[in-house]
Amino acid sequence: MPAPTNDERSLFQIIGELPETVSTLVRAEIDQVKAEISYKLKHFGIGAGLVAGAAVVGVFLLFTLITAAIFAFALIMPAWAAALTVGGILLVVIAVLLWIAYVNFKRGSEPLESVESLKADLDALKGTGDYDRR
Repeated sequence: MPAPTNDERSLFQIIGELPETVSTLVRAEIDQVKAEISYKLKHFGIGAGLVAGAAVVGVFLLFTLITAAIFAFALIMPAWAAALTVGGILLVVIAVLLWIAYVNFKRGSEPLESVESLKADLDALKGTGDYDRR
């Protein structure tokens, strides 16, 4: 007797194949996600390396501009005063940047609403927490 075609399978055969079909689909989705993440991480790594290279060159540029500022101030005041003035300006810039960073870290350390909502949903499914009806 020939094997039944897709049109001739019984409902029980189709239901019996369902776990294997779902498992195959889940594995295919996981493989797809892995491939996409690998592709994105590769390009992210290349981009990050280029940004790091630009940052190194930017540091040298910053040193050059600081030296130029000191030389410019040295035209109107003694060199030691010019260096102190530029140092003071840089200290103010650093303080402002650190204050802005502090404010952002404080905002970023607040709990995520979506995570809290997910925890509440899981508690509701388990029947625990605020949803405990016992």
